[in-house]
Amino acid sequence: MTTRILPAVGDPDTARAMVTLLSQLPDTEPLRAVPDSGTLLDTLAALTQESLADLPEVVLVHEGIGPLPALELIREIALRFPAVGVVLMSTDPTAGLYSAAMDAGARGLAGLPPTYEELSARVGAAAQWSLGVRRHLGAGDHLPAGPGGRIVTVSGAKGGVGATLLATQLALASRGGEAEPRSVVLVDLDLLCGDVGSYFDVQFRRSIADLAGMIDLSAQVLTEAVFVHETGLALLLAPAEGERGEDVTEPTTRQLLTAFRTRYDVVIVDCGSQMNSATAAAVEMADTALLVTTPDVISVRAVNRMTRMWDRLQIRKTEQTLTVVNRLGRTSHIQPQLISRITGTPVARSIVPANHKELQEAQDAGRIQDLDPRGPVRRAMWALAAELGLSTGKPAAPAGGLRLRGRRS
Repeated sequence: MTTRILPAVGDPDTARAMVTLLSQLPDTEPLRAVPDSGTLLDTLAALTQESLADLPEVVLVHEGIGPLPALELIREIALRFPAVGVVLMSTDPTAGLYSAAMDAGARGLAGLPPTYEELSARVGAAAQWSLGVRRHLGAGDHLPAGPGGRIVTVSGAKGGVGATLLATQLALASRGGEAEPRSVVLVDLDLLCGDVGSYFDVQFRRSIADLAGMIDLSAQVLTEAVFVHETGLALLLAPAEGERGEDVTEPTTRQLLTAFRTRYDVVIVDCGSQMNSATAAAVEMADTALLVTTPDVISVRAVNRMTRMWDRLQIRKTEQTLTVVNRLGRTSHIQPQLISRITGTPVARSIVPANHKELQEAQDAGRIQDLDPRGPVRRAMWALAAELGLSTGKPAAPAGGLRLRGRRS
């Protein structure tokens, strides 16, 4: 696909130099530079009247743009044109400026004069983020499908409903077969008490907290931060000291997931059951957001509480959240169809049955990858992966004779 880039630069000589450099980037189309903030906003407004697809994927804002200050301009673009990825260009790209730019809504910060490598990385990350937002806004039918991984978040309506187990199985299923394996990273964003490492019996000195505050998440930095498991999964673990999770902020999460999206086919994020700025950013960025519940009154009420909060804070609309029912038993009175009616969310067709015996040995040994492929829990979770388009396997029929009423909710 071709990435359209609109530079906003007041100085004509600087604008010409920037357009020349942009034209050297692969698969890019630099548009004619605009000289001031007013012209930029008017140009974007005129383009969006036709179609969301007519907007450029990336806008480069020079720090000397006027009359609006650069950060105010970025904030205005983020509010009025949320599908556009903005990169700020500055002669002094400090950590403080990066934080301020991300708070304003920018997708990256690059130095002046720009280098080919840095500009390519920043433009690429902002373009992938823009495409993800446009898919989220329903503009996918009008936009070409570009490269970039898919982000799936797994959140628990409350603690103990099985979100981490589901995240591990979705990640494993997404790897695909040996003939055509896909690159998958599993991110543990349950910052206070993440258990992904325990499920795989992994102890690693690096964690997501080590990436907090970094301006440039290069390929080398990411490679050093993730643990490559024997299954082929890349694991980014939560910090062993829960208090270090406070260092992982919303800008860090957005930058991290954008970087992972450009390097992996699938990004699975275990968000736990506690909402904070980091998990809120992940759910907002996700192509698919799952909310796990068990079929009981307290958990279903927690689904309502979580989805209403996401809606109020404009993180995600209720109807765009997919509820996954876990541990459905033969005697469960609350059925998936009723859960959908109560919460207003769609419910996944793949329902996970209750079968603790199937899980206990693999969980206790820290070898969750060794779940019996014939077991009903593992089959149901891998069927969900197929339902979501994460794997090529066909959804499995319910095992063990358990009839799941309301399955077609």
